[in-house]
Amino acid sequence: MLVTELAAEAREVYKSYNTEGITVHALDSVSLQIEQGALVAVMGPSGCGKTTLLNTLSGLDSIDGGEIFIAGEPLHAMRDARRTEYRARYMGFIFQGYNLMPVLTAAENVELPLLVSGVGVAAARKRALEALHEVRLDDRVGYRPNQLSGGQQQRVAIARALVNEPAIVWADEPTGNLDSETSREVLDLILKLNRENGQTFVIVTHDPGVGSLTNRTIQMQDGKIVGTVEDPEQAARGA
Repeated sequence: MLVTELAAEAREVYKSYNTEGITVHALDSVSLQIEQGALVAVMGPSGCGKTTLLNTLSGLDSIDGGEIFIAGEPLHAMRDARRTEYRARYMGFIFQGYNLMPVLTAAENVELPLLVSGVGVAAARKRALEALHEVRLDDRVGYRPNQLSGGQQQRVAIARALVNEPAIVWADEPTGNLDSETSREVLDLILKLNRENGQTFVIVTHDPGVGSLTNRTIQMQDGKIVGTVEDPEQAARGA
């Protein structure tokens, strides 16, 4: 039997919050496996735990119980400093609000994760320019975010997420601030990167249209995974 390498794995993960004396079980015994090269959507109603799942799997939030592995490494067992370093080296992030530094150019925003990881200035700039070429922004490398459209800013964010060749890219509502035409352009880019580069994406979304483009949809409700839908045809197209 063919054994597929896992990009991420959660085992019996718990996460709760205390709000005004009330305990909210944001994640309740969540277990899942995400294969390397997968394109996965996490869906469900508002407040079901989608973003909490992304934040805990990526190490942005701590967990109260369970285990999380990224490319086989035990994220849950790492100290804060080590986890931060590991995130910078081996994960990419795309957010609804782009999260670009307004005073930096597109190239400077993209190279920032590399510089934080200790990559030399010249090498970081070379890789940043290559990543911007990948997202078709060669002519915008010196532009600051306020000089770019929303779709261009999100493509800069995608380049930044990919520049360190991460084991996995986490995307939280990546098209939430974009119009329908620009959303499709960004999604087409993600599909292309997944198909041609084998890049792993996990996308939190409320949009069924986004979910329909992935090869696996995880449904959440009340902090639990309540269903998984596989799309063999989409998986074949992405292979």
